Amino acid sequence: MTDAPLESPQETLLRLRASIDNIDAALVYLLAERFRATQQVGQLKARHEMPASDPQREEQQVARLRALAEAAHLDPEFAEKWFNFVVAEVIRHHVEAGATGEQRS
Repeated sequence: MTDAPLESPQETLLRLRASIDNIDAALVYLLAERFRATQQVGQLKARHEMPASDPQREEQQVARLRALAEAAHLDPEFAEKWFNFVVAEVIRHHVEAGATGEQRS
């Protein structure tokens, strides 16, 4: 019995790129789902005149995501930068939806 022939470097590259493309597609769909959920949060906040941002929640999420990143062997700094980028966009959407821009006392 013979082993299957090895992939050429070009075949390996194409296989790896196809995997990356699939992951990118999944990420886009996951982000879209996340934004659908945060739009609902923004509408709720707007209806009840709640602040667009929640610094305490954001701090908790940063800590949680940094821990997840470490467990996944992903740079926690990168995970935090990604989260901050996404949250800035979410807050922009919340402000557009009519939630207040600042925390109320």
